[in-house]
Parts: sequence; structure tokens; C-alpha cells
Amino acid sequence: MNILVLGSGGREHALAWKLRQSPSVKGLFVAPGNAGTAAVATNLPLAVDDFDGIAQKVKAHGIDMLIVGPEVPLVKGISDFFLNHPELSGLPVIGPSKAAAQLEGSKEFAKAFMSRHGIPTAAYESFGPGDLEAGYRFLESLKPPYVLKADGLAAGKGVVILDDLDAAKAELRSMLVEAKFGEASARVVIEEFLSGIELSCFVLTDGKNYKILPTAKDYKRIGEGDTGLNTGGMGAVSPVPFAKGAFMEKIEARIIRPTVEGLQQEGLPYVGFIFIGLIRVGEDPFVIEYNVRMGDPETEVVIPRIESDLAELMSATAKGRLDEVELKVRDESATTVVMVSGGYPGSYEKGHVISGLDLAGENAVVFHAGTQRDDKGNVVTNGGRVLAVTAYGKDFTEALEGSYKAAGQLSFQDAYYRRDIGFDL
Repeated sequence: MNILVLGSGGREHALAWKLRQSPSVKGLFVAPGNAGTAAVATNLPLAVDDFDGIAQKVKAHGIDMLIVGPEVPLVKGISDFFLNHPELSGLPVIGPSKAAAQLEGSKEFAKAFMSRHGIPTAAYESFGPGDLEAGYRFLESLKPPYVLKADGLAAGKGVVILDDLDAAKAELRSMLVEAKFGEASARVVIEEFLSGIELSCFVLTDGKNYKILPTAKDYKRIGEGDTGLNTGGMGAVSPVPFAKGAFMEKIEARIIRPTVEGLQQEGLPYVGFIFIGLIRVGEDPFVIEYNVRMGDPETEVVIPRIESDLAELMSATAKGRLDEVELKVRDESATTVVMVSGGYPGSYEKGHVISGLDLAGENAVVFHAGTQRDDKGNVVTNGGRVLAVTAYGKDFTEALEGSYKAAGQLSFQDAYYRRDIGFDL
């Protein structure tokens, strides 16, 4: 089987790393990939939303399955593109239809979907540019802090939480009238603030059957103690210690099953991963958001814990036979620590040589996020998030010792990583 993975980050490196272990995988390609994926697969220089270019490579390399990593091509309809392609309509694509991808592409759509199917989430209303005064009134009806979410994709920056009412009103105006996030904030969802501890639940579905993958918790803020600006993710742990027993039963009964059944009932074809961002309030789970793909850096702790053959799981998913395969998960915990470029998530430099990649140790795996090779063959920095250092342990504290030990062997100019991942557990 020849597989093409779409994307260029740590998530795609982790997927390719796991797929390479499958005896059924003959050719493995990543587009556009990075220096890490190049060690386990063949990188193809393609933009993730260049559908025609991707189709040409699918034909040229005899690709039997396409696994889509990031959200943008899914929201833009890559699954529909291949389904309607005159020559490639039979290509299995791991990723939902454009209509189903609205679960991530539109916060308003996702909230309305949850409302229709009785899935627990924060109370909300949505507003357009002509609804500014109504938006102000809704803000006045809420208690602080105030949560404002750009309806569309905003590269992880479209959620703003403010304690001051006047500041929240100004932010609403900035998003709606001044187009702070461009088209993404043409509509804004305002919702009540839920206080609790967050976690992520991952589901693999063929549209009817589903498997619940290991839970994870990521850490978004740049600073220790969850302070400072939001990032794409500074680290993650799996499993989440409190996500077990009765609490997981509530997640499946109240959230996972109604989500999969709701997609079926509404005729929204969905083959792939569902990422459910959750918050535990007391002993009850509520949905913060849906993503229609695996998270990053959560993939770097979830995928290494899966013992099953990933290619076999993907194939069963594509064929609608997910109920016929077993999902085996390692008992050990996994953690990842993300090493970032100095200045991130603001401006940062690229092109710094990375050293120590061969010193990480046997119990750690270094997944590349923002890397490439320079003209001298050196692996150099090529992004804000550069490396995700994953290790195993009998629990997350032991695993973190391994991640930090390995991270200590790696270096590049102005490298930074948080030293408190898992502090709240």
C-alpha cells in the first residue's frame, strides 16, 4: 500500500513514523513534510491546499490512501474534491466531507449542531456585523470572564477571553466591524465561561463505527504556569489521569455517541478523526470545541501509545469496517515537550542549526515540527514550534523525566521550552 500524508508538522511526522512500522506500507510520502518526515518517508513539495497538484502526485506515485493532517484542506473540501474527481473518485481519503468539516470550520455551526443533538456545551449566541448592539446586550447579561470566538478558522488565534466588560465590547467591535481576523470573524460566537480543567478526547470513525483513542491534555500558553500568549501547543500528556471510569462513560454516552449519530442523521459523511476539546466542570464533561483532525502536539503522545497497526486501522476506517479491528493501547504514559524558537509566538528567526538529534536516547522519540535541511545538509529551524520530544513512563511524571532529559540533549540558538508540563495534574 502506498500512502500520502498531507501536512508538515509534528503531527504528520508522528503519523508517518507510526505508518512506517506497518508491514503493509510500501511507499510512504508526506507533503510537504519536514526534515523529520524525510527520514521515514519521501517528501513532496506541495501546498496542502493545492488539490490539483496533490492529485497529480497521487497518480504519479500510485497512492492508495490519502491521510489529511491539517484542518485547512479539510475545510476547503479535499475529500469532496477527490470523491468527484473523474479519475480518482475511488481514492480513500481519511478526513471528513466539506459539510462535516464545518464542525471545525464554523464555531456557529458546531454550537448549533451540539444544541440540536443535546450535547453539553456552554450557553451561547452568535452575532454578525449588523448585530453589534445585540452583542453588547448579550455580553451585559453574562458574568465575567467573557468568551468571544471568531466563527471561522483563525490559526488558533480566534478565541479571546477577557475579564472587563468594556474591553469585551471593544473586542467584539474589533472582530465584527474592523475584521480583526478577516473573514474568520465575519460572525462571532459569544459564550458563557466554564470553569474547570481541560482535556482532549480523540475518536476515529468510519461514519458509523468508532474507536476512542487515548485521551490527552495539551498546554497552550507560552509561559510556565499557563501564562502569556497562546501558542499552537507547548506540550502534552497522555492519558489524562482523571479521564477514566464513570467520567469516560459520561463522555462516550453524552458526547461521542451523539456526535457520531448526529453526523449520520444529518447526512454529513465523516471518515477520519474527531478531536473533541472538553472541559470537566465538577464531574461532568462539556464540549469546548470540535476539530476535524488530530491535534498537535497531542498526536505526538496519542499515536506513540497505539500498539495496533495504524495502516490497518486507517484501511478499516476507509472501508467502513472499523468494528472488525481491535484497537490496542500501551499501558504506559507518554509525554511530549515542545521546543520552540526564541520570540515565538511572536516574530522569530529561522535557519539555526539543531544539534543533539542523535543523543535523545532510546526511550525518547524526537518528532520534527518546524525543521528542514539547509544546503549543507544540516537540520535547521524552520518554524516557531521546532521539535516535540516524546518519552514513555509508568506514569506521566516518569515520562516527563524522559522528555526533559532528551530535550536537554538538544540545542539550537534561542531554544525555549516550558519546564512545567503537567503542573496542574
